[in-house]
Amino acid sequence: MKFTDGFWQMRSGVHASYATEVRDVSLDADRLAAYASVKRVTRRGDTLNAPLITVEAHAPAEGVIAVRLTHHSGRRRKGPDFELPGAAQQSAATTRTEGATAELTSGPLTLRLPTEGTFGLEFLDGDGRVLTSAGRKGSAYATVDGGGHHMFAQLALGVGETVHGLGERFTPYVKNGQSVDMWQADGGTSSEQAYKNIPFYLSSRGYGVFVNHPGKVSFEVGSEAVGQVQFSVEDQTLEYFVIAGPTPKEVLSRYAALTGLPALPPAWSFGLWLTTSFTTSYDEATVTSFVDGMAERGIPLSVFHFDCFWMREYQWCDFEWDSAVFPDPEGMIARLKDKGLKICVWINPYIGQKSALFEEGAEKGYFVLTPGGDIWQWDKWQAGMALVDFTNPEATAWFQAKLKVLLDQGVDGFKTDFGERIPTDVVWHDGSDAERMHNYYTHLYNKAVFELLEKERGQGEAVLFARSATAGGQQYPVHWGGDCWSSFEAMSESLRGGLSLSLSGFGFWSHDIGGFEGTPDPAVFKRWLAFGLLSSHSRLHGSSSYRVPWEFGDEAVDVARQFTRLKHRLMPYLYGVAVEAHRTGVPTMRPLLLEFPDDPTARTVDREYMLGPDVLVAPVFTDDGQVEYYVPEGTWTHLLTGDTVTGPAWRRETHGFDSLPLLVRQGAVLPLGADESRPDGEWLDGLELRVHVPAGTGDFTRTVSVPDRTGAVAATYEVVYEGGEVRVTTGTDRPYTVTVVG
Repeated sequence: MKFTDGFWQMRSGVHASYATEVRDVSLDADRLAAYASVKRVTRRGDTLNAPLITVEAHAPAEGVIAVRLTHHSGRRRKGPDFELPGAAQQSAATTRTEGATAELTSGPLTLRLPTEGTFGLEFLDGDGRVLTSAGRKGSAYATVDGGGHHMFAQLALGVGETVHGLGERFTPYVKNGQSVDMWQADGGTSSEQAYKNIPFYLSSRGYGVFVNHPGKVSFEVGSEAVGQVQFSVEDQTLEYFVIAGPTPKEVLSRYAALTGLPALPPAWSFGLWLTTSFTTSYDEATVTSFVDGMAERGIPLSVFHFDCFWMREYQWCDFEWDSAVFPDPEGMIARLKDKGLKICVWINPYIGQKSALFEEGAEKGYFVLTPGGDIWQWDKWQAGMALVDFTNPEATAWFQAKLKVLLDQGVDGFKTDFGERIPTDVVWHDGSDAERMHNYYTHLYNKAVFELLEKERGQGEAVLFARSATAGGQQYPVHWGGDCWSSFEAMSESLRGGLSLSLSGFGFWSHDIGGFEGTPDPAVFKRWLAFGLLSSHSRLHGSSSYRVPWEFGDEAVDVARQFTRLKHRLMPYLYGVAVEAHRTGVPTMRPLLLEFPDDPTARTVDREYMLGPDVLVAPVFTDDGQVEYYVPEGTWTHLLTGDTVTGPAWRRETHGFDSLPLLVRQGAVLPLGADESRPDGEWLDGLELRVHVPAGTGDFTRTVSVPDRTGAVAATYEVVYEGGEVRVTTGTDRPYTVTVVG
C-alpha cells in the first residue's frame, strides 16, 4: 500500500507516525527491546498524549533476526500464524552494548541500534558490512481517515541491488519498481495476481526478508520510495525476519529450514504425466487408447491423471467415480497399474450442494459459516458450493476419510486444485481471523492431503500436484504453475513464475506442457515439450483439447520420446539434485543468480535456468528456433551436440525442435543412467560417469554421489582429473563406464 504523495506529502486522509527518537532500550541475554517516540522530545510535556512504537528483536534461528514493531499490543491474536518448524525454543542470539549502541547477533548477522538519540536499525553481515537498514521512515504506523491502521517498515536498497521472489509471480522477474500484494487469487499466468503468495524476498546483496504475517502484506519494492523496500499490514503489529547469507543459496537454506524443508517426492513422479485434460470427453476406452498410444510410439509414461470429470457434473467434490463413464473404477485402475502406471485424480476442497457430502458435512458442522451462522455458499465453480473448514480437526479427518477410499482403490496421488478464492466475510471453527485465513487456507488443505498420503503410502511416496500455496507450502510438493494460455508468451510467463517461486523456498515446480487454455500451435507444443521434460516434474495437460503428442504431428511424437528418455537418463543426477533440495532447500530448478551470485548479468536473466548445479537449460520461445541466451563464465559443453561455448557471453543460436541450448559446465561429472524406459529404474545398472574437462581446464577432484530411490546414497565416486588422465575411486563393485568430454 502506498501512503505518500510524492516525497514530501502524505496521501489525502493518511497520517503516518515514524519511530523517531530512542527513549529506552532494554537488553536480555538473547533479546532486546527499544521504545521509540514518534516525535522529538525536548521537554517533559512532549511525552504526554504521544504514542510509542515498541521494537523487539530476537533470533528464531541461527543467522535469522526477527524484528517486531508494535503500536497497541492489546489486540487479541486470533491466528492463524505461520508454522515455523525450524524455529528454536529459545532465541539463538547474543546481545551486547558498546557505547551508545546496542547489538543483537545471531551467526553471521548483527542488528545494531542506538541506545539514545535518533532511532534507526542496521543489519550487518559477518564482515561488518551493512546489508540493509531501517532509516528515519523505516519503522512506522499509519492511520487512514474512516478507519484502518497499518504497520509498515522500510528497508534500504543499495545501488544496483535487485529483489527477487515474493512467490510465483508472472510479472517481471526482478521485482524492483513493482507493487506486490500477498493475496491469493485465481488469475491465471497473464496477470499480476498469483496462486502462490510468499511474503519472502531475496536480495542480490546476500540476505532475505520474510514478513511473518499470513494475511495481506503489501510490498512496495522501490516503487513508492524508490530506494526502499516497504512492506505493510493492516494490523497493530508487524514482524519481519532478516535472514543472513552470505550467498543466495545460504539465504534460501536458512529460510527453508525455518519454514519447513520440502519432502522428497518419489522417483516415479519425475517421469512423464499424461492427463485426460479438463473439459474433453473421455471414458476408460479413451484413457486406454492414450496409454496404449504412448507405448506404441515408444514414449515412456509414468503417471496417468484423471481431471475433474472423473466425478459427476455438479457433484464436485463427492469423490465418487461417474458410474456412467467409469462403471468399474477399481478394475480400470488395476488394469492401468498393470501397464506400470501410477494414478492421480483431481480434487478440490469445495463441496457442491448436489453432492451427497453436502448434507453430511452440513449436518456435522464441517463447513465454513457466515457471521449469521449459515453455511457460506456461492455458485462460482460448483452450484451452491461450500468450503470444508480445515480449522476443525473433525472436518479434516472427515475429508481425509473420503480420500482414503480412493487410495484403497489404487489411487497414488492427488491434484489439489484451487484453494485461492477464500471469502473474508466468514467465521472459522477455531475462531481464526478471516483476513489471515484467506491466504493460509491452502496450507491447511494441502497439508491434510499430503499427511494422509504419507500415512497411507509411507514417507517418500507422497506427492501432490498443487496449485496454491503460502509460506511453508514447499513442504508438500509438487506445485504447478496454474492456468496459462497456449502460446510462447505464456510459456515464458510460466518460466518467470517458476523462477520466482524457486527463489521463495520451493524445491520442485511444474507447468502444463503446451499450455492449458486453447490449443497450441504444433511449434509451441514441441518447444514446450523440451522445456517441460527438463523441469523437475513434467505433465501434459490442457483444458478443452487433448495433449497426446500425436495430436500435434509425428515430429511432436519424436520430440516427446527423445526428451522423456533423456530425462530418464538424467535421473541419477536429477534425483541427487532433488535430495539436495529436500535436505537444504536449494531448488532443483535454479535461477542463474543462485549459481553465479557475483555475475551482475546472471541476476536479471529470466529465460533460462540451471537444472541443479551443473546443467544450464535455455528453452526456445520461437517457431523458427532462434534463441538468445546468456552463458556464464567458463567453458560449457552442449549435452546434445558436444559443441563447446565459452562465457561470459550472450549467444544467438538456431535449434531444431529436437534441440535447445542444454549446457554442462566444465569440471562437472554427470552421472547418467542406462535405462531410458522409466524414471525409477536401477540407476547403478550401466551407470555412465561423463567427465567434462574441456581444453585448458586445470586438474580437479570431484566427488559424485548417486542416490537410491529413498534418497540414501547408493554409491559414491571420487573422480580425479590430473595430467590429462581420469582416475575414479569408488566403494561399489557395480560396473560403470567413464566418458571424458573435452
